[in-house]
Amino acid sequence: MDMLWSGWGDPARATPLPDTVIGLLRDLLGVQPSDAEPVALDAIAVPEPTLDTGTLRALLVAVGGRAPCLRTDAETRVRHTRGKSTPDLLRIRGGDVDDVPAAVVLPESHDEVLAVLAVCEEHGLALVPFGGGTSVVGGLTPGRRGAFVALDLRRMDRLLALDPVSRTATLQPGLRAPQAEALLAEHGFTLGHFPQSYEWATIGGFAATRSSGQASAGYGRFDEMVLGLTLATPRGTLDTGRAPRSAAGPDLRQLVLGSEGAFGVITSVTVRIRPVPQTRLYEGWRFASFQEGADALRRLAQDGPRPTVLRLSDETETLIGLAQPDAIGSGAEQNAGCLAIAGFEGTPRDTAHRRERAAAVLRDCGGTPLGAEPGEKWAQGRYSAPYLRDALLDAGAFAETLETATFWSRVPDLYASVRETLTKTLTESGTPPLVMCHISHVYDNGASLYFTVVSAQGDDPVAHWTRAKRAANEAILAAGGTISHHHGVGTDHRDWYVREAGPLGVDALRAVKERLDPSGVLNPGVLLPAG
Repeated sequence: MDMLWSGWGDPARATPLPDTVIGLLRDLLGVQPSDAEPVALDAIAVPEPTLDTGTLRALLVAVGGRAPCLRTDAETRVRHTRGKSTPDLLRIRGGDVDDVPAAVVLPESHDEVLAVLAVCEEHGLALVPFGGGTSVVGGLTPGRRGAFVALDLRRMDRLLALDPVSRTATLQPGLRAPQAEALLAEHGFTLGHFPQSYEWATIGGFAATRSSGQASAGYGRFDEMVLGLTLATPRGTLDTGRAPRSAAGPDLRQLVLGSEGAFGVITSVTVRIRPVPQTRLYEGWRFASFQEGADALRRLAQDGPRPTVLRLSDETETLIGLAQPDAIGSGAEQNAGCLAIAGFEGTPRDTAHRRERAAAVLRDCGGTPLGAEPGEKWAQGRYSAPYLRDALLDAGAFAETLETATFWSRVPDLYASVRETLTKTLTESGTPPLVMCHISHVYDNGASLYFTVVSAQGDDPVAHWTRAKRAANEAILAAGGTISHHHGVGTDHRDWYVREAGPLGVDALRAVKERLDPSGVLNPGVLLPAG
C-alpha cells in the first residue's frame, strides 16, 4: 500500500479534529479554516517526462527489461515528489510539482542499482534514492535544476541472512520497519528501532540518515546497531564491516552512515539484533518543572538504571497533551507539570528490577508516579503525531517540528534560546505560535530536544516557517547544539551543517563525493552544496 500522497501514512487512519480542539485553536491561536481545498491528485498539472527514448530504454535495460520497474505515469511521479515536511505537504496540496521526477526506477538487486547508476552518469541524469518517502528535511529534493530519476528501493525488501549465534541480520534497504520486525520475529529477534516514522520508513533510510528510535535509551541509535553496509556507487561497490569492531584504520561504516544518498546507494545493511522482549512496561511520572525532570533523566542516563524508553515533555506539551496524541485536547489539569515516560523491556525479572531501581531515582529527584495509564497511552499513540499534523493542516493550522541535541550542561540554554526564537519570529510574522518541546533521547553526556510548533497558517505559511526555521537554526548553532540529531541534513539544514562541519571537514567530504561520484549524479545538493 502506498502512503497518502498529500499527507502522512494510511488514509484510512486519518481522522478530523474534534470540535473542542478546533475551538481551542481558534481561541488561542486565531486559526481559521482554509478557504481552498487541497488539489485532487488527478487535477495536478504534471509536466510530461523530459527523458528521451534512448535514456528510457537504457534505464529499462538496467532493471532487466521489466516494464513495471520503470514508471513515468503522472501519479507515480507525484507520489515520489519531495518528502513529508509541512512545507512539502502544503506545496503538494496546492498542486506544486515543480520538482517532480522524470521517472521512477525500481531495481531488485545490487547489480541493477549499479546499472542504473551507470546509465544516470552516462546521460547526466541526477538520481535520488527513495525509501519510505518520510524525509522532513528536504532529503528527496535535489538541489539542482534539471531532470532526475527517483530510485525506489521497495522491491529490495528481503532478509538476506540471519546469524542467531552472533545475533546479526542482513537486510535489504527497501524493507519497511514493520516488515523487518515481522521477519526477525519469526526467528525470535527484534531490531528494537521504533522511530515515529516506523510504519513507513525503511532500513536503508534509517542508515542513510542516522535515525534514532523512541527506544534508543535501551537499544541505541540505528547507527550504533549497524555492523556492516554495502554501498553501490558510480565507481563500483564499497563493502564495509568484517567484524563488530576493528582497529584497521578509520571505520568506513561511519562514512556511509548519514551520507543521505550523496555518496552512493545503500543496498544492504547488517545489524545487530536482540531477542524479542518477554515483557514491555510503560509508565508515567510527573515533575514540577522541565529542569527538574531533565535533571532526573540525566541521573538515570549517567548512573542508571537506564530504562528502554525515557522521555520528558515540557509544561506546554504536557498541558496540551501532545505526549499522548490520541488524547489531544482532552483537557489537562492546570497543575499538569511535566510528564515523563519511562519504559522497560526484557525478561520479567530484569524488567521488574530495573523498574524498581529507576523508580527510586525518579522519586529522589522529585518525581511523582502516575502509574501505567500515561505510559500505555503514549505507547498506543506513539505513531499518531504525523496523522495529527495532517488533521491540523486540514483545520487551517500550521504544525511543524525541529530537533537538535547538545551536552547536558547546555540543555537549559539551548531549550530557552530555540523556544524564544521560534516564538518571537513567528509572532513578528503575524502568526503567534504554540511552542512545545520534549527530551526524546538521552545519553551519558547529553540529550536531544524535539520542538513542535503550532500556529495559524496565515497568508503564506511556508514563508513564515522558512523565516522562523532559519532563525531557529542560527539559535541552535549559537547555543552549541547540533543542527540535527536524527532528522538528517537534506537541503533544509545543509547550509548550517556546512558551518558546523567547518571548511576543512566539508573539503574532506567533497573529496569523498568526487571520488565515488565524480559526475555528481547522486542526490545533488543534499548534505553538501551542489558543485
